[in-house]
Amino acid sequence: MGSNNSRRSPNMDSDEDTDQPNPANSELPGIVAYLIRSGQIRFVTSDNDESEGDSDIESVGPPRPPARETSPDVSSIDSNHIKEKVLRESGRWTSNKKSRLTIPTLAHLMQRREIGMDARHHFTKGDQCLVNSRFLPNRYEKLASYHHKVFCGTYSQSGDIFLSACQDQHVRIYDTKQGNFELMKTIRARDVGWSVLDVAFSPDSNYMIYSSWSDCIHLCNIHGDHDVHESLVLSPGEHSFCIFSLMFSCDNREIIGGANDGCLYIYDRESNQRTLKIDAHDDDVNCVSFADNSSQILYSGGDDGLCKVWDRRTLREDSPAPVGVMAGHVDGITYIDTKGDARYFVSNSKDQTIKLWDNRMFSPKEGVEATKKAVSSQRWDYRWQQVPRNLNRKKSVSGDTSVMTYRGHCVLHTLIRARFSPAFTTGQRYIYSGCATGSVVVYDLLTGKVVKNLDGGHRSCVRDVSWHPYENNIISSSWDGTVGKWGYFDYWAHEAEEGEEKLGEDLEEEDDGRFSYRTRRQTAFKRSDRSRCKDEKNGCFNKLYD
Repeated sequence: MGSNNSRRSPNMDSDEDTDQPNPANSELPGIVAYLIRSGQIRFVTSDNDESEGDSDIESVGPPRPPARETSPDVSSIDSNHIKEKVLRESGRWTSNKKSRLTIPTLAHLMQRREIGMDARHHFTKGDQCLVNSRFLPNRYEKLASYHHKVFCGTYSQSGDIFLSACQDQHVRIYDTKQGNFELMKTIRARDVGWSVLDVAFSPDSNYMIYSSWSDCIHLCNIHGDHDVHESLVLSPGEHSFCIFSLMFSCDNREIIGGANDGCLYIYDRESNQRTLKIDAHDDDVNCVSFADNSSQILYSGGDDGLCKVWDRRTLREDSPAPVGVMAGHVDGITYIDTKGDARYFVSNSKDQTIKLWDNRMFSPKEGVEATKKAVSSQRWDYRWQQVPRNLNRKKSVSGDTSVMTYRGHCVLHTLIRARFSPAFTTGQRYIYSGCATGSVVVYDLLTGKVVKNLDGGHRSCVRDVSWHPYENNIISSSWDGTVGKWGYFDYWAHEAEEGEEKLGEDLEEEDDGRFSYRTRRQTAFKRSDRSRCKDEKNGCFNKLYD
């Protein structure tokens, strides 16, 4: 949580916009939250001895647009191996230092391929990523609309299935093969307090798990003639309990979760019991992630502002010692995503930054203590209040070993997620995040600058984002109750040429079901002529790409 004062108060012990239900009146926290965010009520205090850091805290109004950083500090990332790695994977590496960050045109790439200058006569994986970078998502399409907040939305590893979890206590499974988005199954969640807070696929995508304010996590099948819906008891104790983040191990034998009691929980699927409870953080554990698909290294992040690296093979309840600790944030961690190479990962934080980490560069003890001190000095609550203006000022914590820091998005109300872009289509050259303002923010990993701010699609906080692993689209899940897809649309190709005028009455339906405005000249074309032109265009296209 954002405020130390609210972390352990009896009625405000949750980390998800009062995720913990009040037995006396479960609707009251949600009503109060709505009234505060809409500006219909405000807090008035008679305290006159506020510290300088608290004087700019606001408790009402919609989120302020985040300030973009015009000149990010790239000194650390320039000297790190990840720069060469990402340049190579995204097709931008050359032996000539002067041209490493050049952007060749598509025509130039085609010319080099056709005349055999690269001696390959085909596009490399890097070339394909370079071409895809010219067509980043830029247009919104609403896919689904609910009457409650959407908390989670994620693609499977193959991209053929999409999971969506909503506050209406339903988990919806969509078939996304070949660009479709068709509902294939709806699961009524059990034992839900406030909302389903996290979902995860099994490695084979045949099962999914979800968590909420409950002593259990729940396992459900995705395919099959018979429904499976099992409760996996974690036996945490008598206190109110919630798993904020969970995932399967790469061998599908274990499930790991991070909880509000500061512990990591390991559940063994073969023995059907909790096998480990690790005292991991001084506060809520908001996120967990394995380093890659084969190793035993895993990461955790908590409200103590620290990211910790663990080795599953050495985890012991009587000696819960991490391999190392990453310090540098000045507020709680909301999400961790790994690059998948067992070396780099990113963390999103309530201090309004994303940080890139190299797990070989641990923070010294002085850095850990500096982060704990900075987090404990925070006197605002991100669930209800505006971001303090002094939090947006550039300041570093002693012992900060992060490789890069990204600023330009807003983290309020909930555990907003940030991820690496896919390796197949982008070479992981981007980091993208949800935003409390209702947008999706895309950063360049190497420069730290915002390359896309996808706004205008949602009216409220975007909590989760998921980039298709093999297609160039992003699905965003928002608290306005909608799930939307951001895809690429060539606006320039649809602009009227000089002397042409766009007419609203010339609205026609395309073959794919979309509508577009026709110009006078375009409308005058006979349908057969347009079809012939289209065939000629496709023929030229095939000659270039065969």
